[in-house]
Amino acid sequence: MCRLLTGALILSCTLCATSFAQTAQHLPEPVDLRASATDATARGRVLLVLFSESGCQWCERLRREYLLPMQRNAEAQKKLAFFQVDVHADTALRDFAGQPTTQAGLARRYGIRVMPTVLLLGPAGEKLAEPLVGFTSGDFYGAYLDERISSAAASLAGQKGSKAN
Repeated sequence: MCRLLTGALILSCTLCATSFAQTAQHLPEPVDLRASATDATARGRVLLVLFSESGCQWCERLRREYLLPMQRNAEAQKKLAFFQVDVHADTALRDFAGQPTTQAGLARRYGIRVMPTVLLLGPAGEKLAEPLVGFTSGDFYGAYLDERISSAAASLAGQKGSKAN
């Protein structure tokens, strides 16, 4: 009986750990980009959208080594709202104009052809910084990403400042 309970406990812990590991490896998928952008802008955040595809080793590495740790960082949480879009998914969402589309449709609108691609977007879906396309080496990627984030945050702050005048 003790062996049976121990086996069940081990199996239960393994299933929970596996489930947690699977959910911890992805960023949230957008449902309503207009609502998300409105909320993000009100908090002074830029939308960081990772365009990826399943089976992409570089997409996984970018997520695991950069974006997921960044998403858990308190300073990054103040600046960014994180999302992930699968360029081949027919998953429904509302775009920045509130119109229905899919993740694949959104990727087509932005002309995404190389994975991974990171876009930093403003309240109307406009690009606030140069897209970060591809991931072949981690050597300088963090610096490139930080530079794009700083540029996007400055652009968003400038937009908010010009609206206040």
